[in-house]
Amino acid sequence: MNIAVVIPCRNEVLYIEDTIHAIYNSNLPDNINIEVFVVDGMSDDGTREKVYLLSNSYSNLNLVDNKNRLTPFAFNIGIKAAGLTDFIQIVGARHILSTNYIFNCLNKLQSDKSIWCVGGRVENQYVNEVSKFISLAMASSFGVGLGNFRTLNRSCFTDTVTSPMYPSWVFEKIGFFDEELVRNQDDEFNYRVKLRGGKIFYENDISLKYYVRGTLNNLWRQFFQYGYWKVYVNVKHSTVTTIRQLLPPFFVLYLMLFMFTLIIGKSVFLISSIPFLLYIFSSLFFSLKLVNSIRKVFLIFIIFKILHISYGFGYLKGIIEFVILNKKPSDNQKRLSR
Repeated sequence: MNIAVVIPCRNEVLYIEDTIHAIYNSNLPDNINIEVFVVDGMSDDGTREKVYLLSNSYSNLNLVDNKNRLTPFAFNIGIKAAGLTDFIQIVGARHILSTNYIFNCLNKLQSDKSIWCVGGRVENQYVNEVSKFISLAMASSFGVGLGNFRTLNRSCFTDTVTSPMYPSWVFEKIGFFDEELVRNQDDEFNYRVKLRGGKIFYENDISLKYYVRGTLNNLWRQFFQYGYWKVYVNVKHSTVTTIRQLLPPFFVLYLMLFMFTLIIGKSVFLISSIPFLLYIFSSLFFSLKLVNSIRKVFLIFIIFKILHISYGFGYLKGIIEFVILNKKPSDNQKRLSR
């Protein structure tokens, strides 16, 4: 049994060693062979040198160039470099797998052929105090919505997972990752999985540690891009792939219209303020559930706003560019929030 592990990577010198060690420390029977492909986007921070050194310890560790530097290219380069293999395990460069992660994914795929994709629970690790609060907000159903893999606490079928494993035949059946999509390429791929009859399973008994990036500016850009690229996915498939994605853009539209209600009249303003007040109270309620000091509540409150409003603005920009103007994605939105 052969499993190829694909790690898309760029400038992750602080984390790539732990990521690779965790893969090779997996509890696997002797008849399972692991080969790892670090697909590097021409890192210039010492990541490549670190992988070269590790390849002296792990003979089946490969460094592969990704001159396009973008994630979907890395996925496809790694999958194709793997050649004839039985399963593809994708692992983020900041993802530290639990020792049972790969084996449990494999068991699930082999025990139920209707499942085409398996992934596990995310345990956030913090690089600073801000990243701790970001991870708390992103693990909240109020922050990212019900049904998001970040908020699940039991094994179940879902829309997408992180660090997924696929049988290799899935790529023969539905193709590779869409290289036009700088963001949301994994969501789009898993949408195609479900469209073709496959199931995606979230396994709560396996986990990975993920190092959360810790700046509010990057968080804004990240979720703005999520919203922006989600519209492009919808245009490609001529459908809205999930209902929950519509809430942030509708909320932003509401806020924009709400600003003008005072001009119309006081009574209209008061009535239209009800959803806004409900949102504020809900934000405070969920913030208080997560932390217990005024300063921390305020920070979580702000992060909730960033998650919702940035995604909503990105989504609306996507509608203007892709639906109304029939444009292609702008180059500015191809730069990731690193």
